[in-house]
Amino acid sequence: MNLYLVHCGFYDADVCDGLYESHVNFFVSGETFEEARAKAKLIPEFQAKRMHVDGLQEIQAVNGFKVHLEPDSTLLNQTHIVNFKHRDLAPKPTIKSEEKVDS
Repeated sequence: MNLYLVHCGFYDADVCDGLYESHVNFFVSGETFEEARAKAKLIPEFQAKRMHVDGLQEIQAVNGFKVHLEPDSTLLNQTHIVNFKHRDLAPKPTIKSEEKVDS
């Protein structure tokens, strides 16, 4: 099983009336580029935003380390990605008025 980065494009009508193409990357596992493309197309976000695949990369090694995927039945076919927001430009989660804590 190989690791693929799938680079997807889409036009978001909420941003400049959809004039400019936006992009997002998804990581998927697969045996081939074709399988990776097919798996990306099943991602709910991909379908909801009517995305298209602009390109795919098979990730074989990074900084001298080979990438090796092994199955883990406890993950129940889930993808886990840890994000680190290094800038304050990312949207902050909002608290609904009934969830606010009085000080």
